[in-house]
Amino acid sequence: MLTPAFDLSQDPDFLTIAIRVPYARVSEFDVYFEGSDFKFYAKPYFLRLTLPGRIVENGSERGSYDADKGIFTIQLPKETPGQHFEGLNLLTALLAPRKSRTAKALVEEIGAAEVSEEGVEDANEELDWEIDQSPYEEVSEGAVDPQCHYGFGNLRSGVFQRLQDELSDVIDLKDPDSTPAAERRQKRLAAELAKFDADHYLADFFEDEAVGQVLKYKPWWTDTYSTMMASAGKEQEQDGHGALVFFSEDEKYQLRKFINKSYLLDQSAHRQVYYSLTDILLAYCYETRVTEGEKNVESAWNIRKLSSTLCWFETWTDIHEILVSFGRRVLCYPLYRHFKLVLKACRDTVKILQLGKSAVLKCLLDIHKIFQENDPAYILNDLYISDYCVWIQKAKSRKLAALAEALKKESLTKAELGLELEELEQAALLVQEEEAVLATAGSISRQQATCSSDSEASDSEESDSTSTSSSGSQDSESDLDESQENQPTTEDCLQHPLLEGGSALLSDEGGLCRGLGLLMLENSPEKSSATSHAPLIEELGEQLRTTVQGSQLAGSGSATPSSAQDRDNQQTPAQ
Repeated sequence: MLTPAFDLSQDPDFLTIAIRVPYARVSEFDVYFEGSDFKFYAKPYFLRLTLPGRIVENGSERGSYDADKGIFTIQLPKETPGQHFEGLNLLTALLAPRKSRTAKALVEEIGAAEVSEEGVEDANEELDWEIDQSPYEEVSEGAVDPQCHYGFGNLRSGVFQRLQDELSDVIDLKDPDSTPAAERRQKRLAAELAKFDADHYLADFFEDEAVGQVLKYKPWWTDTYSTMMASAGKEQEQDGHGALVFFSEDEKYQLRKFINKSYLLDQSAHRQVYYSLTDILLAYCYETRVTEGEKNVESAWNIRKLSSTLCWFETWTDIHEILVSFGRRVLCYPLYRHFKLVLKACRDTVKILQLGKSAVLKCLLDIHKIFQENDPAYILNDLYISDYCVWIQKAKSRKLAALAEALKKESLTKAELGLELEELEQAALLVQEEEAVLATAGSISRQQATCSSDSEASDSEESDSTSTSSSGSQDSESDLDESQENQPTTEDCLQHPLLEGGSALLSDEGGLCRGLGLLMLENSPEKSSATSHAPLIEELGEQLRTTVQGSQLAGSGSATPSSAQDRDNQQTPAQ
């Protein structure tokens, strides 16, 4: 017989069951319902459900069949109109037979309390989330059990003796079948200290743009939680929030494939199951946030690496040590290692637990799918996740609520992680301050050096220009001196015996003096005698007097040497 795909919904008066049977004969089917039992048969399909509420046959029941889709739709009246049936989306729990098997001892004391479907857990019993203390007892080495337990509720042992080849790819613990819990914790802590990278942590601490983007992401449970809080004023139990969580067709198919079974767990094992569930959900919340809901090839590695339950088969005594372990592993292994991500994952886990069993189941189904698609990680489905998917559907909603409150009250600081994070941050901040001071000092010194070089260059240019101008003036002065030394002075000209009579006229005319000097050289006694030139000199003196007087009347200076030379040249041919 095949178990068909089915879905349940409800309104205040009716329970609706939709059953998909595409290959069934419509003329050959049978439906039976009474109380909380429902049965459907249409060859080759058979479906038996244990409903969370009672239904009744009163003539208002009805059914229909969609031949195109191959779906039977059956509406059954509720025995108590207006009653809310809880857990209609927990399909695996609905498939369970109605206590067809019990965990009762074959021999029992008359009057002894019956064992419930969940073992010795009492429905009205509150779990104590505090540390369970017990006196220390000496145990001889021969009394130690060589087989160590792990898995869901610590119900497994000896599994890895036949899986040594795949062991290293799944967990970090070597030889889990012979490593006790205390030794597992010591090895885990040592491995985390060896793996912690201060540079990686400080890089994410100071350059946290990517981390800030991850923190802003809103996973699917954020809006669902907001909707639940908006309707918090209405009277409804916590599991009523399961109506806010919807399962896809793939998730429903997963639920139908699980084999429903009961778990015999004592109180210590029950507490361990809840603790390990918290640890697994913390790792899942981190992975969902950093990948922003888009699963990748590293998703399976992230979840099992961040969960000490999955990676080291760790056992817990209280919630606080779960947070410490998760915080250490977040800062040692994944890509983003920031303390804010640890706190954010804690708040996300609280929201999921407060949303109830349906939200927790949806997360577990997602983890199951991720591990199933990863070759070595499927072993963790067999050890933990599959059992969790079945068990959570029958867990008590109020205990999940109590676990959420206990987790919400817990606080975690960086100092409690034991990685000296605060000291690292202070040292890094001091280094940054020193680098800033050095950079400021270097900038000031460079500015001073630039100003000094500019000042020196300016002074050099000024000195060069000054020296150049001074040297130029000195050169011009020296040239002038040389020319003055080489040229005869006015007094020398006037002292010539031939020009004693015209000294008053020639004293103001330096240029004429030079011109007359040339004439005197040309007409020196070496060429001709003074007596032969006396008439000419007298004529020149007369002309000079006339010229000087004319220039004085015009208000202009003396004639230039060149004009005097021209006049001399004009007179020279006349002689």
